[in-house]
Amino acid sequence: MSTAKAMTREERMATDSISRLMVSMTLPAILAQIINILYSVIDRIYIGHMEGVGANALTGVGVTFCITMFVSAFSAFISNGAAPLAAIWLGKGDREHAEKILGNSVSFLVVCTVILMAVFYAFQKPLLYLFGASDATIGYATDYLSIYLAGTLFVELALGLNAFIICQSQARTAMLSVLIGAVANIILDPVFIFGFHMGVKGAATASVISQALSAAWVVSFLLGKRTSLKIRKSCMKPEAAILGSVFSLGISPFIMQATESFISIVLNHGLQAYGGDTHVGSLTIMQSVMQLFSAPINGFTQGMTPIVSYNYGAKNFARVRQLYGWMIGLCFGFRFLTTMTAMVFPRFYAGFFTDEAQLVTLTGEVMPVFMAGILVFGLQNGIQPTFLALGQAKISLFIAVLRKIILLIPLAIILPRFFGVMGVYYAEPISDVISAATATTLFLLNIKKILSVEALEKIH
Repeated sequence: MSTAKAMTREERMATDSISRLMVSMTLPAILAQIINILYSVIDRIYIGHMEGVGANALTGVGVTFCITMFVSAFSAFISNGAAPLAAIWLGKGDREHAEKILGNSVSFLVVCTVILMAVFYAFQKPLLYLFGASDATIGYATDYLSIYLAGTLFVELALGLNAFIICQSQARTAMLSVLIGAVANIILDPVFIFGFHMGVKGAATASVISQALSAAWVVSFLLGKRTSLKIRKSCMKPEAAILGSVFSLGISPFIMQATESFISIVLNHGLQAYGGDTHVGSLTIMQSVMQLFSAPINGFTQGMTPIVSYNYGAKNFARVRQLYGWMIGLCFGFRFLTTMTAMVFPRFYAGFFTDEAQLVTLTGEVMPVFMAGILVFGLQNGIQPTFLALGQAKISLFIAVLRKIILLIPLAIILPRFFGVMGVYYAEPISDVISAATATTLFLLNIKKILSVEALEKIH
């Protein structure tokens, strides 16, 4: 792609109408996120309906969520840290620096893959017991995870580098990378699980093959002629200044995603101790439902973030205000409406994942409690990526740490001592409400100062 053509495509983020940009940039990203979430959700639907063993198999695979989320969290360093920085530098007119960010990101993901695979292969069984597996579910957990870990590099590259396609204003191409893998996963899941009688091993095998196809698409695109940001060998040598900037901005989304893993550990452990396998299974179902509702939000904010970042880098502050107003408002409205449906019809959603009456009944009782705080959490869903898009690493990091580490984990440990197993479920809505209120307050107090030339010049 010629530099002039690339500049014209990117400059549309500063000149096109906001409504047109929202459709062209966010719709493909939303579809990509919905499709992407089908990897894990469809796995769980098929696994939960395995005859005779579905409930235990579903619970076992749910326990592995702690590790798979932690693995994918490292891609968040890049997708939510490096890519917005690249968009800011594109807005400043410095394409060479943006390509250095891309090259350093590739090197970082490869190194992370080697370390993660070594650690989790060495300690997977004791970790899974620690994370909530029981003797009845450990076999399913190890069967799934042993194969899934083999595809770690594919996960990191597919999830981490796809954002660099979006930040070039090529959201449709980015959507295709996810679509290729997800369609393959939907087709291969029943073939391997039921056709080849591989059970949870078949689900993991299908996921690895599908992620490999997505990764191949992303890497080939970023090496090809249609991209304006290329993976270049000369840019892959790690530079401390670039990686430092990436880490400072990416640490917040990394913590948000990595702590999802730690939260699952604490919640699974508490539910296992106070309730047993059925309660752990209920959490697997509720997390799956929350993932379904989060996917459109994540896609929307992923599509909006480069637009905000580009205009911020170009000092179009009035346009930035319009953009984040739409982002926060739509995130709140969507979260409120979808969460209401889960609270009113919890058994309907539970029925997608299992036929076991006891598990459906329990999930129907606890889901309205567990998800109540999400009614207002859409505010944070819009504010958090706004801070990231504007390069505000410290504020974004605090918000992430507050909800997960300062609030949710301690509450999930303390409340069960007073309320039994229900205390684990109470911890989620309490932390969600406090965190969303805090994020909103910080946003109102700081946004005027952030939208200034002085603040922009501090971003390196």
